[in-house]
Amino acid sequence: MKLSYETPPDGTVRDWVDYRAQSDEIAFVFAEDNRTLNWSDLRDEAAKIARAITAQGIAKGESIAILQPNGREGVLAFYGAVYGGFRATMINLAAGRDAIAYALDHCEARIALVHDSVSDMFESARPEKMTRLSSFTENAVELHNVSSSDHALLMYTSGTTGRPKGVVHTQSSLLAGGWAPTVAHRLTDEDRALCVLPICHINGLCVTVMGALVSGGSVAMVEKFSASRFWNQIKTHEATWFSVVPTIISHLLHSDTNPDEQSKSRLRFGRSASSALAPDVQTAFETRFGLPIIETMGLTETAAQILSNPLPPGTRKIGSPGIAYGNEVIILATDQSECKAGVEGEIAIRGPNVMLEYLKNPDATQSTFHGRWLRTGDLGRKDVDGYLFVTGRLKELIIKGGENIAPREIDEALYAHGDVVEAAAFARPCKTYGERVEAAVRVCEGSSLTAEELIATCVEKLGKFKAPDHVHFLPELPKGPSGKIQRLKLQEIL
Repeated sequence: MKLSYETPPDGTVRDWVDYRAQSDEIAFVFAEDNRTLNWSDLRDEAAKIARAITAQGIAKGESIAILQPNGREGVLAFYGAVYGGFRATMINLAAGRDAIAYALDHCEARIALVHDSVSDMFESARPEKMTRLSSFTENAVELHNVSSSDHALLMYTSGTTGRPKGVVHTQSSLLAGGWAPTVAHRLTDEDRALCVLPICHINGLCVTVMGALVSGGSVAMVEKFSASRFWNQIKTHEATWFSVVPTIISHLLHSDTNPDEQSKSRLRFGRSASSALAPDVQTAFETRFGLPIIETMGLTETAAQILSNPLPPGTRKIGSPGIAYGNEVIILATDQSECKAGVEGEIAIRGPNVMLEYLKNPDATQSTFHGRWLRTGDLGRKDVDGYLFVTGRLKELIIKGGENIAPREIDEALYAHGDVVEAAAFARPCKTYGERVEAAVRVCEGSSLTAEELIATCVEKLGKFKAPDHVHFLPELPKGPSGKIQRLKLQEIL
């Protein structure tokens, strides 16, 4: 098992855990109690859990439901399931009871690994056939043989446009999910990530957890993000990089805390993913904190990262999630041919990190793939240098009077005002134009900003046609498990 920046990892997650366990290097530090977990102990604990599951008569590739917040138990539950050759089924604890109940039923797991803090929720949502496994006594049962093509991960999409879909990754594509950020960010065994994103989300799981396995680095994990504690956690745990989402960047920018000089000198970069980062927010963050933010792009279906801007001194293009690392990205026209540079179409991906299928949904699987290319549903264009610019989502486009309006344009105009912490434009049915533009914002405490002022800002930047007709002020915008704003839910709640 040797890391290569040119070819994706071979073998299985078990192979790589066994390889890392040859050393006593720290794999994880858990911020809440400052406990550490080295690679050899992680392997031993994961193997114990794997044998306990196997002893229950669970077949290779069966789902193991994992209901765990960020922490030691959650990390070991994930690794135990995958090490044993099972399909680790990461349940989003913030999804709501109905969505959790659907995932637990759909995955057909017979065994669940459940944290004590969510016991009541689990009992209310679990199918009758599912039991909780909480005893991991040593036994001599032989583990299943595992190959790189075996199922390793099941993670459900947010389901904002219908029932959640269960994304299946193999041992191989899961490893590739950790390899892509390792290549893009040149991660080494000397790097330590601060993980503030939930590991039940593909970003937190693949970028930081799997990234550490592949690179040989380590992770400082916190239970959840806190703007007031973030920079102190960076300092205490000597992190060299972090992965967050745009809403977290905005919250840090509006907080009154700052990193100390030693932390700033140690940090190599911050990483933004899950949704577009407004250029004004990125510029303001880098100006204030003196730290480069590397904008990236990823999907659950691609085990997180597909695109990244290069690290300094490489060329970063503000407003672009970058170029492909570890996979191929093209722009498809409506006839499924590849678009030329500068022409808008649907973003498609091919590579070792692409999912195997949607579980028990062959129609969705077939419609998502064009040959070996995975169609993302995102619209974008490539420039002549290969940098991709996302222009919107097919399902989120606002069609006003027959003209397509990308919500991102409006978001960026709203974020240009310094008082705006969160922003999202969305469509509202309209008898005159078919759809009209509205927006929702969260502003910083004490702000006297009005809807009229924000609309005027949008008119100035975008013109009256694209400017929102109405701006809603909310205490918080609806978000998914990673902190990504769920634009389509605004239509339901407003």
